[in-house]
Amino acid sequence: MDKKEFRLLIKYCFLKGKNTVEAKTWLGAEFPDTAPGKLTIKDWYAKFRRGEMSIEDGECSGRPKEVVTDENIKKIHKMILNDRKLKLNEITDTIKISTERAHMIHEYLGMRKLCTKWVLREPPGTGIRFEKFHNRESLSNPTT
Repeated sequence: MDKKEFRLLIKYCFLKGKNTVEAKTWLGAEFPDTAPGKLTIKDWYAKFRRGEMSIEDGECSGRPKEVVTDENIKKIHKMILNDRKLKLNEITDTIKISTERAHMIHEYLGMRKLCTKWVLREPPGTGIRFEKFHNRESLSNPTT
């Protein structure tokens, strides 16, 4: 079943006078693998209590994905090839797009930022302190 059909069943339970727990129990028994969660049912009950009886999705606010264009994708690709250490905020400032849209790098270019930072820490159970890692000899013989 799709979301719209589940919303209709939730509305049916609401109109029958069932509470959210009863609705969840009934939907869980009828559709054990695909039933909506408890919070989803609560949200739709709250909407119905406010008098909003539509089971349609509400309008989504925000800007459409018009910045994901071939031109922007090519610009970003060229920028990354010129400087692989480029930061995400530098890309967004140059192209004038939001950081959410800049994630098109992952989706359309198949690239990801790989950051590694080596940090020394005490290996568990060895009793080796941080100071012993400062010279090369102590790494080869940690008991000294």
